[in-house]
Amino acid sequence: MEDTKAKMISEYKSPKLFITPTNYKTMKNYFQLLLMLFVTISSALSQTISSKDSIIYACPPCHRDCDTIQFRKAGICPYCGMKLIAMSINNFEHKDISICFYLQDGIEILDFAGPLEVFDAAGFKIFIVSKTKEKILSQGLLAIVPEYSIADAPKSDITAFFGGETSVPTNDPELISWIQSGKKSTDYFFSVCTGAFILGKAGILDNLTATTYHDLIGALQEALPKTKVLANERFVDNANVITTAGVSAGIDGALHLVEKLKGRDFAKNVAERIEYDKWVPDRGLIIKNN
Repeated sequence: MEDTKAKMISEYKSPKLFITPTNYKTMKNYFQLLLMLFVTISSALSQTISSKDSIIYACPPCHRDCDTIQFRKAGICPYCGMKLIAMSINNFEHKDISICFYLQDGIEILDFAGPLEVFDAAGFKIFIVSKTKEKILSQGLLAIVPEYSIADAPKSDITAFFGGETSVPTNDPELISWIQSGKKSTDYFFSVCTGAFILGKAGILDNLTATTYHDLIGALQEALPKTKVLANERFVDNANVITTAGVSAGIDGALHLVEKLKGRDFAKNVAERIEYDKWVPDRGLIIKNN
């Protein structure tokens, strides 16, 4: 009886415990299949990760639904008829860039209007802020009603300041405090002309290099002893702080910032759209780029 029971147990376990030549071949094929599957999945994951740096084609901003579509080949957008441009998928996905234009009474028209045209053509979300929501005058001619005051202005990716009459905002403790409070939440600070005086008073230009309107290089250096102030530069880029020379130089600085965020082909397309054929990429001093 015991011999019979032992034999039954042995027969029951043998398929589990012993590998026959046939079983070995089957198991070898099984493990090879698993290995191939692992390699395939790893390759797919690698391609997914690296695809973040791949090039796609996109419709230039036209404020229509086609702005959100990716195309695999160059050509014409079938929805708006505009020429598609090449860009990295990272730049394409960084769509909703917001920019706060701080304007003050007596602001220079072209100082802000030139960059506004550039950033609007690039599809950035622009909103106007001033000390209060009261009407301000640009050069005593153009009336502007701000959307927000510094009391209720939303956060922005970029905050921009412009020239003209800047002595009042530069010496306004409440405004300076507001600028300083936004340092951690703001990716880029941007100034045109004497807007650099406002940034400087807020400490944004400390230990950096900057520029401003050509007649006020010396005055800015005197006002900001911790800042290296340069003449004869269209713009100076300190990675996340960009200052430009006066008036029309703001357009060059704005296109440079668009290029940083969206790529050169995209910025060139913006320059073409606004018919600005004077833009020369890198015609400025780049201390740091990111």
